[in-house]
Amino acid sequence: MIGVVLSGGQSLRMGKDKGLLQNGQETWAQQAFAKLSSLLIPVSISVNTQQLPIYQILFSTSSLITDDPALSIGGPLKGILSVHLIYPKEDLLVLACDMINMEVDLLDFLVHRYNDKTADALVFVNEQQPEPLCGIYSAKALDKIYALYMNQELRKHSMKYALDQLDVRYLPVSEKWKAYFDNYNTLSD
Repeated sequence: MIGVVLSGGQSLRMGKDKGLLQNGQETWAQQAFAKLSSLLIPVSISVNTQQLPIYQILFSTSSLITDDPALSIGGPLKGILSVHLIYPKEDLLVLACDMINMEVDLLDFLVHRYNDKTADALVFVNEQQPEPLCGIYSAKALDKIYALYMNQELRKHSMKYALDQLDVRYLPVSEKWKAYFDNYNTLSD
């Protein structure tokens, strides 16, 4: 399993690259990287080509994976599939960099629940809404999504649509974890 920090670039609503926003002494991307690394798994950071120079200052180049230019997809799915194409046999533990309240106890819980591997993906559901940017996607599931894309059968590129194409096991978000799923999309957040 590989951890993936999604730091896909300039947020239209935020007006900035969320991964580079500071929280204390670290950027949001650095904090997400540290949380995934604490699980003792290799971690990669998904970035686009414009982000690469600044992220190379913050992270080792070997941990950075740029969006595959051959993928005509936008959003987080492009980053996830780009990492999958580099590591096609690995399951991916995905965490969006803007989930700055996420804690390691939940990530550890997720990994332990995934060990039975009974589904294509393991994702939390929060008030009846899936939380696709904190979940585990099997290599098999990502092969399935990539095949749909290559066959021009992936009609939408949203993560929720991708989940609809998979056999997903959903975990309810307990009350103590609800704040972990807050994500920040504007400066006023």
